Amino acid sequence: MTRFQLLIRKNLILYLTLGVFVTLLLGAAQGMESRDFVITLLRGLAVGSLTFLVASGFSLILGLLHVLNLAHGTLFMLGAYIGWTVYVRPDTFIDLLTPLALIMSAFLLGDVWLNVANHSLLTGRWRRAFAWGGIAISGLLLLTILPRYPIMTWSVDNYSLSPVAIAYNAGQGQNVIPPPLPFTDISAWLAVVGLLLASLLGAFGLSLLGTPKTAVPRLTWRSFVGFGTAVLLGLLFLIFNDGLTNFLAGLNSNWMFLLAIIVAIGSGGLLGTVMEITVIRPLYVRPLYQIMLTLGLSVVGIELVHIIWGRPEFTMPRPALFAGTGPGCPATSFADWWEYNCSTILIMGGRVRTYNEIFIPLVGIVVLLAVWILLKRSRLGMIIRAGVQDREMVEALGINVQRVFTQVFALGVGLAALGGVLAAPSIGLSNHMGESFLLNALIALAIGGLTSYPGAALGSLLVGLTQQFIIRYGQIGIPIPFTEIVFKPSPPIVPASTILLMVIILLILPNGLLGKKD
Repeated sequence: MTRFQLLIRKNLILYLTLGVFVTLLLGAAQGMESRDFVITLLRGLAVGSLTFLVASGFSLILGLLHVLNLAHGTLFMLGAYIGWTVYVRPDTFIDLLTPLALIMSAFLLGDVWLNVANHSLLTGRWRRAFAWGGIAISGLLLLTILPRYPIMTWSVDNYSLSPVAIAYNAGQGQNVIPPPLPFTDISAWLAVVGLLLASLLGAFGLSLLGTPKTAVPRLTWRSFVGFGTAVLLGLLFLIFNDGLTNFLAGLNSNWMFLLAIIVAIGSGGLLGTVMEITVIRPLYVRPLYQIMLTLGLSVVGIELVHIIWGRPEFTMPRPALFAGTGPGCPATSFADWWEYNCSTILIMGGRVRTYNEIFIPLVGIVVLLAVWILLKRSRLGMIIRAGVQDREMVEALGINVQRVFTQVFALGVGLAALGGVLAAPSIGLSNHMGESFLLNALIALAIGGLTSYPGAALGSLLVGLTQQFIIRYGQIGIPIPFTEIVFKPSPPIVPASTILLMVIILLILPNGLLGKKD
């Protein structure tokens, strides 16, 4: 028996299942006009791409770290709100950079704190007392300084100053950046010194709480580079605050959207790093606690969004590259779209949204290929796979597996944040957007295979296509053979259809389409 025949025999049920789905898809093409079929197909790809960005990060974290992160949907939502803030209110973004850089600075002294923890003469009760004392003083300093630090924000209680009104005005091209706030309640340099001291005390306290290690890295000048860079950047952001704000306010919306994407991914990666170090790492051997804690963090994240951005839904304007509506639109070719930046393009006589149905699927494909190359063709990917198989052996080679796992967690959260900022101009921002996409992602992972990265892509594609074709048939109806009845699926059937698909596939393939037995 040839290798090809063995492959077919081994995956016969998988191929038959996919064949049935493709047959149903082709049958759907016969039931609607070619134009409607292509548009529905592209919309399915768009929904599948956003679902994949959530599912892929979830799959990486679960498959490589064996952590069920139920806060993943909330992190997707936070990526959307952070991206909106950078895109619409660059003054708030710039104001936040100095305190964030100063607060983070001392935590970049990783090797220094390891040496402090190992060579400290404090032991037992005195060690814990100094640790919690430092953390408490750090918290008091932050609670004293941050409310007095001038950060330009909005008001969730005053509609004219709320994110809803700001988003509407930005969509109409009337986004006005207010004048910067001066230092009145606290001096600038006192705020800088206080935030830096709070960072040092907090990092010092946490280092004393850590368990001393036998192997401690030797301190060199490189051990202080991260700290010095963060402090320098914080001071530069403070000195050039007004100039940076005016520069960003005058940038083209395409560049601002790119900046919003970069900041959202970076913020997601930072949140993921902090989560893994402070919350997940102590609970690797307690999966039930992981589930409870990440679920709690999800609730906390939603409440923070309520407090900062409010409860009402609002939109994020699309960048100029995908928002043109003047002469030459809708575009009849991609050359016309590039020339006029049309929001829609004509494909087979039907209008297709260039941002939703063209740009988002392209980003999904790029992310799929990039992460696959990272996992399969890079040194980091080799370390990740080896660390999962035999962590002790990899650590014996001098590789810090724990740091690599932290990077994996940060990557997974960064992908979720990327999905959030891409979804904001497409579906708008709401407090529940994370929950709905997390549900779609879990269904997609169950279909494709919980710990399979290609399975996350395949499952997300099937979920997106199923939902969009059900929505389309809800508009045109499905003729029942041998009767005059036309069945129109109601909106509640849309989520139910993906759950039904999941149940059918799991009955046939309990591990999912591309899942493997543990």
